[in-house]
Amino acid sequence: MNCTTVGVDIAKSAFQLHWVDADTGEIVSKQLKRALFLELFANRSSCIVGMEASGGAQHWARRLIETGHHVKLMPAKFVKAFVLDNKNDPADARAIWMATQMPRKAVVVKTEAQQAALALHRMRHQKVKFRTMQMNSLRGC
Repeated sequence: MNCTTVGVDIAKSAFQLHWVDADTGEIVSKQLKRALFLELFANRSSCIVGMEASGGAQHWARRLIETGHHVKLMPAKFVKAFVLDNKNDPADARAIWMATQMPRKAVVVKTEAQQAALALHRMRHQKVKFRTMQMNSLRGC
């Protein structure tokens, strides 16, 4: 896997990878189980790994950065424009691969502490929303 850019679609139990081999020009679309994902990248030369930004992608991005790879997290809205076929894992991985190569600002990889703080803010926002909903419901009665 001597590559420059790899597109990764994260799913529940298996990850879909898409890249073009730099030596042969072969288009590779590969599905990996979650347990084998880091093993694939552990002994490879560093490359750019593109993923759709999500909470789980933040974790995998931190793990890939530890192994020496450069990770680009792309907003889902930006990746959606590159889906050419029906929405499935190989098409999503190809779209992420294409979006990663575009000159666009990527989402910043957050630390665990930053993610925890954001989760607290979201929880508080939900509680305030729910409280307002209950007050308006009571007022309506």
